[in-house]
Amino acid sequence: MLLAIMRTSYDTIGVNYSDLRKPDARIQMMISKALGTANTVLNVGAGTGSYEPTDRSVTAIEPSIEMIQQRDASAATVIKGYAEDLPFDDNSFDASMAILTVHHWIDKEKGLKEMRRVTHGPIVILTFDPSHRGFWLADYIPELVELDEVQMPRMTDYEKWLGLVNISAVPIPHDCTDGFLYAYWRRPVAYLDPRIRAAMSSFWAIGDVSAKLEKLASDLETGAWEQRYSELLDLNECDFGYRLVTTKC
Repeated sequence: MLLAIMRTSYDTIGVNYSDLRKPDARIQMMISKALGTANTVLNVGAGTGSYEPTDRSVTAIEPSIEMIQQRDASAATVIKGYAEDLPFDDNSFDASMAILTVHHWIDKEKGLKEMRRVTHGPIVILTFDPSHRGFWLADYIPELVELDEVQMPRMTDYEKWLGLVNISAVPIPHDCTDGFLYAYWRRPVAYLDPRIRAAMSSFWAIGDVSAKLEKLASDLETGAWEQRYSELLDLNECDFGYRLVTTKC
């Protein structure tokens, strides 16, 4: 299982991805601010184009044909390719971005160093801190913690591979429109929907979790979940370990 996530094919899990992974405007604002005054932006592991700025010249690179085919006709020019071998000259872009994608790369260090090579300004990465603990779903599916520890770079890796960085928390709104893994923290019934889980690569990597979801369903029906996690119900946003990593140059 340890390498499963790295080999996950988005040509398989990408079906209906664009319907379920709609960019959240509040997260979009943080990314846009981090990109600064850049006019040309490279989006690495671009997927269906979420969070690509519309007021700048964007070039996207993405390995999955399924994801590329779901990009809107008005989206940025996309090239089929990989982070570890970017087909661009040194310092080709004012800025570059990688949104919830680094953990899928086979060679994360090489991919990030390639981003540094082709970018003369800021690099902006939305990722997850694998040392973070406390999301309730892991109480039902502890394999999520193991998976994060295997697939996610440590926060200290980014400075080692990119140079000086700023790391800031990305609070997740309770009504987040982007259906990534922890987006439904205040809407637990969503995790019982196989269509919603299909857009979350972690579930593809872990495999059959039906028995654990049955426990969640039971706790929701009896009120045990609400009693156990009642402190979450009055929060509008919460930090569950998502981080924005931005280089200082």
